[in-house]
Amino acid sequence: MNGTLSSLSPGFADPSHNAQQLFREVLDAFSHPGRIVTLADAPHGPGTISPATAAYLLTLADRDTPLWLAPAFDTPTVRDYLRFHAGVPIIEDRAAATFAVLPHDDADPFEGFALGTDTYPDRSATLVIEVPALGAGPVRTGRGPGIKGEAQFAIAGLDDWFWRQCATNHALFPCGVDLVFTSGSQLLALPRSISVEVSPCTSR
Repeated sequence: MNGTLSSLSPGFADPSHNAQQLFREVLDAFSHPGRIVTLADAPHGPGTISPATAAYLLTLADRDTPLWLAPAFDTPTVRDYLRFHAGVPIIEDRAAATFAVLPHDDADPFEGFALGTDTYPDRSATLVIEVPALGAGPVRTGRGPGIKGEAQFAIAGLDDWFWRQCATNHALFPCGVDLVFTSGSQLLALPRSISVEVSPCTSR
C-alpha cells in the first residue's frame, strides 16, 4: 500500500452487522428500480468516493470481482481503502471489470465494459455512477420487472444522450450492464431489464 494503515479511512464499524444491513438495503434498491434508498450505515470512505459508493463496494465487491476506477476516482487513497477493506483487485482493463466507478460526466460510460452473453448474461459489469444528486433534475419514467406500472425518478447531471445510451443498453437484454447511481449516502439502481423514456417528463 502507498500509505500506512493508520491513515486509512475506517470501513464498517460493525462489519458483520453493517454488511448484512447494507446488503438488504442494496437488494431493496434492485428489487424496486428507481427507488432512492438511503444507506444509513454507509461508511464515510476516503472522501473522493461517496459514502454510498464505498458502502456498495464494501458490501458486494471482493477478491473475485475486479474493479475499474475512472481517473477521477483512481487515487492511491481510494485504491488503498478498497484493497484493504474489500480485498478487491483494481484493474486497468474495462472489459475485465465486474464493477466500475465513474463520474456522471464520463465521456462514454457504456463503452468497453462486459455485457455478458446469451448463455451467461450474468458475466456483465455493474457501473456505479456518481451523480450530483438523486431526486433532483429532469424526471424520467421507467418500466420493467420490479415496477408496478411505471416509476418516476430524477437523477441530476445526466443528459438525453446518456439516456439514449441507456436505451441501447436495455435493448441488449438479457445482456447489458446494470446501473447504480450514488450521491452522498443515497443509492438508486436501474438493472438492464428496465426501460427508461429518453424524453423527461418535468424537472424537480
